[in-house]
Amino acid sequence: MMTVEEFKPLVDEIIEAVSSVYIGNEVVVRKTLAAALVNGNVLFEDYPGLGKTLLAKAFGRALGLKYTRVQFTPDLLPADILGTKVWRQNLGTFELIKGPIFTHVLLADEINRAPPKTQSALLEAMEERQVTIEGETFPLERPFFVIATQNPIEFEGTYPLPEAQLDRFLLRLRVGYPKTEEDELAILEARLRWGKDDPTVDLKPVIDRETFVGIQDLVESGIYVDRSVLKYIVGLVRNARSDSRVEAGPSPRGAIALMKVAKANALLDGRNFVLPDDVKAYAVDALAHRIVVKAEYSFEGVTGEEVVREALEKTPVPKGAEKR
Repeated sequence: MMTVEEFKPLVDEIIEAVSSVYIGNEVVVRKTLAAALVNGNVLFEDYPGLGKTLLAKAFGRALGLKYTRVQFTPDLLPADILGTKVWRQNLGTFELIKGPIFTHVLLADEINRAPPKTQSALLEAMEERQVTIEGETFPLERPFFVIATQNPIEFEGTYPLPEAQLDRFLLRLRVGYPKTEEDELAILEARLRWGKDDPTVDLKPVIDRETFVGIQDLVESGIYVDRSVLKYIVGLVRNARSDSRVEAGPSPRGAIALMKVAKANALLDGRNFVLPDDVKAYAVDALAHRIVVKAEYSFEGVTGEEVVREALEKTPVPKGAEKR
């Protein structure tokens, strides 16, 4: 297995390649890559026109992975995503026609436009990396993760994601508008240089699938997490869960998600051990969407993000967490 020092330049190249077409928000690029390194699904909840689809396509190409896009609509059926079995008269048997879910990176565009039955077709794939079609189970090739988008302000013709599906997303991210005038100007200048609306077609893969899987294996087994950091994660999750304004808080799956993405962030920084700062960097993104605020507080504007930020303030930070 390669080391963190050997993989770090490759990771930097991936970030540089994606940032060459997705202008102005490297933090979102890093967080998306951190999620991908642990096969984590990402939900982008933001306004139209901010580059969510472009970012997903750029990642698929830069990582040398198979990429598929599904536009979710009210008439989309589970079979349109998973596939189906078709009877072949000449062979006297059923043949599996694979759906777009048999890929590495699945972009579920406007996921909340499909009805709950279709949304639920993704649950098994997002959690267990397999799909069941007419009673037969088919494993999905590594890596597999979903990048989904939804518009937070448009409710007509949409179906809110159930809590069970939200919990399958490792991170919920918001892209946001360009922070400065210079960033927005850079986007326009880049569009003039490209001469096309989709610059990802010219993006060359930085690595191949096998190398990316190797990096994932390193994150899984080569990054050390001290017990004090684990206790910090548990304390943070339990403080958020016990908040009097919370109806339902983050489950142990949320704690595991935060631990996994903190390990990935350590690798992005060139370390083989996790620091409390790795946990802090992703706490809101990994936990806020797993929190259901009580109705009376929700009406007052209390959000899951606010609950997690307050939990961060009151959870003691461990000292001296480092490599063994």
